[in-house]
Amino acid sequence: MMQYSICVIEDDESIRRGILLSLGDDYRTKSYSTAEEALAAMEADRPDLVLLDIGLPGMSGVEALARIKSLYQDVVVIMVTASDDIDTVIRAMKLGAYDYVVKPIHMETLEMSIRNSLETIRLRKEVQLLQEKSLRENLPCFIAESHAIQDVMEFVELVAKSKDTPVLIIGETGTGKELIAGAIHFKSPFFGGPLVSLNCASLPDGLVESELFGYEKGAFSGALTTGKKGLVEEAAGGTLFLDEVGDMGMDAQAKLLRFLETGEFYRVGGTKKKHVRARIISATNKNLEEMVEKGLFREDLYYRLAVIKVEVPSLNERREDIIPFAEHFLVEFGRKHGKSFRGLSPQVKELLKNHHWKGNIRELRNVLERGVLVGKGPELSLRDLGIKEGSQPLMVIDGINLLPIPQSGIDINFIHESVDRYYFEEALRMTGYNDTKAAQLLHLNYYSFRYRKKQLNI
Repeated sequence: MMQYSICVIEDDESIRRGILLSLGDDYRTKSYSTAEEALAAMEADRPDLVLLDIGLPGMSGVEALARIKSLYQDVVVIMVTASDDIDTVIRAMKLGAYDYVVKPIHMETLEMSIRNSLETIRLRKEVQLLQEKSLRENLPCFIAESHAIQDVMEFVELVAKSKDTPVLIIGETGTGKELIAGAIHFKSPFFGGPLVSLNCASLPDGLVESELFGYEKGAFSGALTTGKKGLVEEAAGGTLFLDEVGDMGMDAQAKLLRFLETGEFYRVGGTKKKHVRARIISATNKNLEEMVEKGLFREDLYYRLAVIKVEVPSLNERREDIIPFAEHFLVEFGRKHGKSFRGLSPQVKELLKNHHWKGNIRELRNVLERGVLVGKGPELSLRDLGIKEGSQPLMVIDGINLLPIPQSGIDINFIHESVDRYYFEEALRMTGYNDTKAAQLLHLNYYSFRYRKKQLNI
């Protein structure tokens, strides 16, 4: 059975001893006479619960409470006050205190407050374990070793805590936007509900509305005689993930906007208003802001969907994850196809790390499946991947990869005479639109690059 840890912060030694004596050996307890001393100790040993006196010397109890909750949100704090000062109590509760007791302390009251707060901690930890289990079972291939994706996942942790705030996930094709949506769902208060997905690009415009909101019997030719629930209803109490939302037609956009604003909708052909509570997560590889300017996407819907935006880096921007992904796929496809490999050869690792992954994780996955299918082992080799040694090299400067270039390199005449715009745009994209690095990639000095860029109107 778990033994909870309690930190007692009380400057009156007799009260401090009395509390410790009352708590006995049921808990791991530590006591401090000042908030400063206690906060320093918490850096190495975070408690489950803090009993915090309001009237402390030095840093006050209310100041200490604010500090504790800013650093350790999950730590439960019970305030101890010498007087039933309602203003101070209200302030403490607003800062996140779980409960308060008034001096002189009645130990039965204190023990009851502690038991109630520890039950809250227990339930919270159970929920956290269930969420982590759901993540492992449903997202077995989520790898996040690079700083780029770790920053995204830290943001996801914060985003997920909201119950129904819409989230828009932006990223190139194959970057794992659906995995991010799943992570938000399983870390949210809705994690026990369903996660329902719709790829808006996979259906004709006329069918998206009926797929989303359902239809009544006889609503249109070919409709089921019993009618049909829409995905919005299926997602009740959970999350609805709209992939490729930029491909949704204008009529369906209007209906989706109404649902987002009111939680209400009508089935196609229906007259009865329905109400559902579900979180909407959408994703796209398109520039919705440009689509709004061109009149291809509703501006009001865009701002409603993009209350929170999560930008997923491409695989080329998170190169530390390439080999862990490849090793995971090697095991996954080895099991699927009944093969066993010792690992990736050094040559394969080098090629994978330096390759420009235009198709991102999806492309890497396909390459590894092909390799496992044709490979004989004991290691996965370049021959298994279908890429010959000595093939066209990649240009790599400052860790930035460009497309294969001619063996003789690129000079100013080549740029002038052939695919100047293509190479300029590609160089800018691969360097995050950094003119200095893009000029390096194209073997141009900075001023020549800027002059030619202006000529090309880029």
